[in-house]
Amino acid sequence: MAEQGAIDTNPKHDKPAEEMLSDWIHCICIVTFDLEFGQAMEMVYPNNVKLSEEDKTNLCYLAFPDSNSGCMGDTQFHIKIKCSQPLNLSQRHINYNTKCPVFLQADHRCLYGFVFFRQIKDLSLPRGYFQKSVIILSQLPFISLFTEVCGTIAPEYFKHGITGIEVAWHDIKQWPDLYAGETVSLPLLGIVLQAQLMCDNNKISSSSNSMVPDYQLPVVVSSLYELNTFGCFSSIVSQMHLLWELVLTTEPIVVMASSPTYSSQVVQALVSLIVPLAYYGDYRPYFTIHDNEFKEYMSKTLNPPPIILGVTNPYFTKTLQHWPHIVRVTDTLKKDTTNKSKVRKGSNLKILDAKPGVYTEYKPFLYKDKSIVKKLLRGMQTKRPEEVQSALLRRHFLELTQSFMIPLERYMSSLMPLQRNISPFKAAPKPWPFNPDNFLASLEYAGPQLTCGIKGDWKGLYKQFFRSPNFNGWYNIRYKGMMMKLQILQIEALSSVDINNWLEGKQEVEIVDMILKIRQKLDECESKGYQINKRIKDQLKVKMDDIICSLPDDLKNVLSNKKLSSR
Repeated sequence: MAEQGAIDTNPKHDKPAEEMLSDWIHCICIVTFDLEFGQAMEMVYPNNVKLSEEDKTNLCYLAFPDSNSGCMGDTQFHIKIKCSQPLNLSQRHINYNTKCPVFLQADHRCLYGFVFFRQIKDLSLPRGYFQKSVIILSQLPFISLFTEVCGTIAPEYFKHGITGIEVAWHDIKQWPDLYAGETVSLPLLGIVLQAQLMCDNNKISSSSNSMVPDYQLPVVVSSLYELNTFGCFSSIVSQMHLLWELVLTTEPIVVMASSPTYSSQVVQALVSLIVPLAYYGDYRPYFTIHDNEFKEYMSKTLNPPPIILGVTNPYFTKTLQHWPHIVRVTDTLKKDTTNKSKVRKGSNLKILDAKPGVYTEYKPFLYKDKSIVKKLLRGMQTKRPEEVQSALLRRHFLELTQSFMIPLERYMSSLMPLQRNISPFKAAPKPWPFNPDNFLASLEYAGPQLTCGIKGDWKGLYKQFFRSPNFNGWYNIRYKGMMMKLQILQIEALSSVDINNWLEGKQEVEIVDMILKIRQKLDECESKGYQINKRIKDQLKVKMDDIICSLPDDLKNVLSNKKLSSR
């Protein structure tokens, strides 16, 4: 590894474009304050990465806190922007997405940004302050990991300039491929970050593909996506079950905080409340008045969209009062350790400095679990470490979400056609349609009460969930997975038939049609990334060759040529 601050005599900008790209990090941006133009993009590294002017403008506005007066020194937070043009996912991204949990997939529609803002007095500058931000952009929602990465790279940049970024990028290019289920070691500027890439079934490899040198003790990132969960909610811990319902049903939520650091952490913690279910609404960890969708969200004539906004500007206190759910949180560094927050009506919120609480008229469907609330409050009184408090909180809501989703997963499995009904010579069947009434009826004997002791109107909560983007997103993913399974089962059935028996009495047109259908089926499965056993593929190719051999020479030549051209 190159030494920190070492001069790179072979700058990365001179290398071919493909050698500059990384599956982990899209690019690194430097945003500075220009006296004439305000925030301005100073640099994008590597320079072959192209960002649209619209995306650059959005990044510049999000790179600095709304109010810099209270942000002397270094401030870290994260952002999320919609890309003006969809990004291309690499094949490694696509392969990773097929095996990782949905909520950790690489996204082609947005970029996650990790900001390190520095503001210090400098009387030599016209405004008397040095203000600059380093932003790491990635298509991966690895919030905790990249916050650590940004906190490592930015100080090197401020100390050594572009050389610090060049050396860091050299290290990043040595990082292993994305592979769900692996524990990876990521060398960076003299340290090694160690992180576990979760697999969809939560099974992990026993070893890593990348070794850690004996003399380097790794910095272990305990979670890719979670920050200090309990620290985010300690001032409103008694309203956690209400918040879980709001996030589960993708209700519009505004988080009002005093800093972008805390705003972004709380929004991320809210989205993580429903893990392992992915959140299919939109969310902006840090939102400003300069955002393209600002006017839409401020409109009082339109219902707010399913989104979670994190804001710090006092201007939002008045303009967002019409939103149905407003969460006011106290910074963990400034909060009172006692918990006196209550659910308050939205009209009570007049200023950004209102008391911590959830301002809403929403009535929860479920009763809160008082035992976990008491345990967490007792932990605050006894000074229990926040890491332990966070673990208790995460485990409780993980189990609650699983209890909610298990009946849905069980019902979806019942919609799968029986394997004996799959014919090798007919199109693969489709899953039976989802019937909400049938599902609700099944709750009497297979509902959440089997795994969860929380009481309440579970049916009412499911009905609300059915109307949300979270249900649509979950259902579409499950339906796609079932269709993939049926296609694979149909191909497996086709590979095991006695093709000679089938050929008896068939016309040439039927035989040719069968060959074309098999090829089309294989091509379709390959294009969609279906994992078909190599043995099955080989068996089908042998059967196609046998079928072709039964045809006249002229057709053999035509089909053989098509076979070659398709390759």
